[in-house]
Amino acid sequence: AGRWPTLGAAAGQGGDAAGAKMSIAHVSRKEGGPLPDVDPLVTFNTPRCVKTRAALARRFGKALVQRLDQALGSTHEPICPLRAPTCFAVRLSLPDPIGLRDDIIAALDRLLPRLCQHLKAQSQGARNIRLEAFRSDATIDSIEIGLARPSDTPERIWPILMMKLDNLEAGFGIDLLRLEATRTEALHSTVLTGHLGAGQHTQQQKENPHLIADLIGRIGARIGLERITRHHPANSYIPEKSHQTLAAAWSEPAKNWAKSRLKRPMVLWRPEPINDLQKMQLPSLFRWRGRPMSAIAYHGPERIAPEWWLEDPNWRSGVRDYWQVTCAEGDKLWLFFAHGAAISGGWFCHGSFA
Repeated sequence: AGRWPTLGAAAGQGGDAAGAKMSIAHVSRKEGGPLPDVDPLVTFNTPRCVKTRAALARRFGKALVQRLDQALGSTHEPICPLRAPTCFAVRLSLPDPIGLRDDIIAALDRLLPRLCQHLKAQSQGARNIRLEAFRSDATIDSIEIGLARPSDTPERIWPILMMKLDNLEAGFGIDLLRLEATRTEALHSTVLTGHLGAGQHTQQQKENPHLIADLIGRIGARIGLERITRHHPANSYIPEKSHQTLAAAWSEPAKNWAKSRLKRPMVLWRPEPINDLQKMQLPSLFRWRGRPMSAIAYHGPERIAPEWWLEDPNWRSGVRDYWQVTCAEGDKLWLFFAHGAAISGGWFCHGSFA
């Protein structure tokens, strides 16, 4: 322990004394014994200490010798500085405080095109934008919007920004406005390949694929983008696992839905028991949700077995035989008969086609 001040004094000439201390302490704990006497450390690189260096390297490894050299300043320790992230922000200082909505809109009419120019120069699109208002009483108020798709065009950002503008409190007046793209994503330019590519691009422009994204952005400004979801196909034949739910703002519409030979109901719910029917025979009269139902048409069965390699508590009733049942009351239900396994089976209602 008495050697550390000498090492620290020597490291003052250049190097990383803290790193050397950590390395030496590490190897000392690892070996479970004291370090050999190295005196003095300032002459550690002289020819007289070649044998001592070799002994230390053999016993504790090259890391200790390298740390001592760095602490004495005889070996350089390269660093990799981190590049500061690019900040996409513009601001407008006002000669007099403003508070009217029309004045704020006029200021945004100057800020938003400038911000979009910065984004286009770096091939970036904004996903989240924050507007900060610095008020004359040294307080700050802000609003933030999210976009369903990255964008660098003012025409797509402006309507969503206007929806949130009423939430901005001017207070005693606003001296400065700052508009910042807090989250960005890369935008890739479209490269047309021949007449076919140009024709497809023209057709896409006519269809205007940004309409859905703009609609999602406007609804998300009211209820939140995380609440808007869409379904994608999943690799499972279990009805409730045949799709996965994704956030609409961070996913593309699914185009490769597999066509099923049999219809699937529009609405699914947890299986609900029908009366106390335990027989496999199709029921012509049954009671569901307290209502007496009369079956007039059947279509099926479709047998679905549980995924035996997974433990699913909802499928402990075993193999199911599904039927499409049309009732005289106008309901078209999806019923199944569970053959029973870990728990007893019976008839259940799993969904509705109407």
